[in-house]
Amino acid sequence: MDTFWEYFSVLAPSVGLALIFWLVMRSLFRADAGERSAKAAAEEREAQEWARLRDQGETPDSEPRL
Repeated sequence: MDTFWEYFSVLAPSVGLALIFWLVMRSLFRADAGERSAKAAAEEREAQEWARLRDQGETPDSEPRL
């Protein structure tokens, strides 16, 4: 049983550090995916607004055409 604890005491810090690294990387990738999803949704809303204004003969930065 002493051999087990020797191996455990040697390997535990490395395994713990690997687990912490994995958790940090997973959270970074999930945050990036969420940000990309939100950006795509915002760009889609903006494109729809531009299309609506174009169909009405307007541009977002100008007065309506007569």
